[in-house]
Amino acid sequence: MSAPNTFARTNGERQERIDREAAVRLKVEQASYAYATSAQSAPTFTLNATSFEAREREIVAILGPNASGKSTLLRLIAGTIAPLSGRVELDGEETSRLDPRTRAQKIAVVHQESPIIYPSPAGDFVLQGRYPYGRALRFASAEDIEIARNALAQVGGEHLSRRMIGELSGGEKQRVILARALAQQPRLILLDEPTLHLDIGAQVELLERLRQLSKENRYAVVVVTHELGLAAEFADQVVLLHLGRCLRVGAPADVYHKELLEQVFEAPLDVELGPAGRPRVNLRARRGDEM
Repeated sequence: MSAPNTFARTNGERQERIDREAAVRLKVEQASYAYATSAQSAPTFTLNATSFEAREREIVAILGPNASGKSTLLRLIAGTIAPLSGRVELDGEETSRLDPRTRAQKIAVVHQESPIIYPSPAGDFVLQGRYPYGRALRFASAEDIEIARNALAQVGGEHLSRRMIGELSGGEKQRVILARALAQQPRLILLDEPTLHLDIGAQVELLERLRQLSKENRYAVVVVTHELGLAAEFADQVVLLHLGRCLRVGAPADVYHKELLEQVFEAPLDVELGPAGRPRVNLRARRGDEM
């Protein structure tokens, strides 16, 4: 075997060992939840028992169509609601039992629509990520300002610091919102449909940056999405939900079975493995006899 091939294989084996030994950050164990209009009424939606783990440096995609339970599962992970059964733990602590300040220091949430309460320069917006570490009525410290500046640099947004939030493009705004999450210095980053309003170039740039940041900073990253192609390309694990049920958990290649995805997304699909072993999904036009 040639020396370059031996070197590549050695590096690959080393990376696999690092990934296997990475600490479990998030543990979701038989967690369920139900919504009801009152305590006496039948549930209007139920997320059935769901289990998976996310390790540091991993990206986990929660995948499914609308009304499958993705946002409910994300809220359980974030600790803003407590499971009816089971447990959701971050580094061994139940997320729903953390006080709000501690939770905000450990978990950063990037919402589908992050509200901009008042117009501000992007640098000041990122500085909001330091609020969980401050005391009431005190100004940001020099350390806070440096951490916020570094967070902007990590997303390639230093040049946006003095720009007003309202003037930014969709991709630029998403960079700044991600920088605010990084400024929290969390253990876990949760993103709800972060690519929803981005063009394809900005979608790929965002997810490549997330993958790089998770490796460099040992974050665990959980992304809610309905984008089959992006989840296949960037996720280490996929949690497939449908109508409140967790159908499968595993690497994209283990989850992306043609018949299963067609059942979940109610569309004719072609699924094949790419050269890197990751699945590729294409929408297939319906023939006349399939209509």
